[in-house]
Amino acid sequence: MGSHTKTNSGGATTPLSPRLALQLAAPHTWPAAIMPVLVAAACALANTGSLDVGMAWLLLLICILMQASVNTFNDYFDFIKGTDTAEDNVEASDSVLVYNDVNPRSALGLAIGFLTVAFLLGLYVIWKAGPVPLVIALIGAVIVVMYSGGKTPLSYLPVGEAVSGIVMGGLIPLASYQVLSGTFTFMALLWATPTIIGVGLIMMTNNTCDIEKDIEASRRTLPVLLGRERARALYHALMVVWVLAILAIVGIWFPRGIVVLPFLALGCYPLMMGLWKNPLAAPTRIGAMGQICSVNVALGAFYAASLLL
Repeated sequence: MGSHTKTNSGGATTPLSPRLALQLAAPHTWPAAIMPVLVAAACALANTGSLDVGMAWLLLLICILMQASVNTFNDYFDFIKGTDTAEDNVEASDSVLVYNDVNPRSALGLAIGFLTVAFLLGLYVIWKAGPVPLVIALIGAVIVVMYSGGKTPLSYLPVGEAVSGIVMGGLIPLASYQVLSGTFTFMALLWATPTIIGVGLIMMTNNTCDIEKDIEASRRTLPVLLGRERARALYHALMVVWVLAILAIVGIWFPRGIVVLPFLALGCYPLMMGLWKNPLAAPTRIGAMGQICSVNVALGAFYAASLLL
């Protein structure tokens, strides 16, 4: 538990190169940031008939930076606490501090840097759109730090799935819709139900695969409390609700988009069945994370397309 921590706590020999910084940012998890903005932009365009494309790209960049910050903070705190080791079923690119002799303080600085740049870019958004996105962003920033840091991080409690889903999948569309449409409405949260579920399932995929590791690290995640079989049953139920939520939202509020739904079924069914059959255990963790991110991209893209019509 402590050997790798000692190795990197002092004279690190490997600088934090752009390649390693990108690995800490974990681009494979960025669908959790991209899809909520895409859905919010589609809703804004559908309801107003216009879209500030430049602002949409800026919001996307801010959200990616926030996701990169979360990933880097999480890697830093997991490494410092000794919960990440080379024996875990993770790719080398997914555990930079474990497999590279990098000073963890460099990772901490990078995480703070990502968050700072996101905040500075957000100042322009606030200047254009008013204080609402600032309030939402501050709530998100506090939760980002609480998720990985502190005496009892949220990632050690059975709320990680709900927190990540609501913050990334819910608050991002809520703020983005207000910025892009000029209207603040909690309906945006309802329309974001699929992204809330999708982002939450990314977290649940990781936590279900890591049950044994998390028990050893004294983490009381939701899958740890449920056990793998019940966790998988809940996981499958949420997958069904995910699809039903898209069908209901499109059918009720964006009925012209119904024409896209058969293509959604044809395009996403193979991906979802592959994920459904995954045992969500440590040896299949890498594959499962790839599958859930692919399903998020596919369902999110088809959902956005149905909103646009």
